[in-house]
Amino acid sequence: MNNRHISKGWLATIIIAAAVIIDQVIKIWVKTNFALYEDLRITDWFILRFVENNGMAFGWEWGPKLFLTWFRIIAVGLLIYYITRLCKSTSNVPKGFVACIALITAGALGNVIDCIFYGQIFNASTPVSVAQMFPAEGGYESLFNGRVVDMFYFPLFTWPDWVPLLGGSEFFQPVFNFADACLSVSVFVLVCFYSKHLVAEEENNDTEAADKADDDQEAAS
Repeated sequence: MNNRHISKGWLATIIIAAAVIIDQVIKIWVKTNFALYEDLRITDWFILRFVENNGMAFGWEWGPKLFLTWFRIIAVGLLIYYITRLCKSTSNVPKGFVACIALITAGALGNVIDCIFYGQIFNASTPVSVAQMFPAEGGYESLFNGRVVDMFYFPLFTWPDWVPLLGGSEFFQPVFNFADACLSVSVFVLVCFYSKHLVAEEENNDTEAADKADDDQEAAS
């Protein structure tokens, strides 16, 4: 199928579905094959390291766990609503812009799935044991309290000792997952290449709201 014949709605749907499936396949494979903190060295600068976190992307933690889970759920809902508006909009929104928003949505949704379900469908991972999927004894946490699975670690280089504050530390320390990568890359592309469309879309929404207010006023009179 030629890309130009794919509607924006189908493009967003395919991107979200593909990214979420890839993300979950990687996470389930790592969760059921790695002990917690186990490493698999691919190269000197690319390591698979299984860690779990309660927080935001790249292992950062912010606020209570349940609050973070609901924050993600609401964010995904708002993003899906925004994509729906983009697809119905009469303005000339590039498909690349829609693809970026779809990838952001997929990234958020991928981690939402971990938070909602993983505590129920896996038992606990430990440094000496590998988790099982659907264990007979049940999961390691209640619904909405699962932990996000991370695995990609890129220690590209170590800062020289003479560098202030950073000397001796690794250049990039966070461990992240495919969902985090989708989110980060799409935000970067969005800001670099499609920022004007964000402004244009906001102005278009303001115009639509003003037109609706005028119509309501005319109807009332």
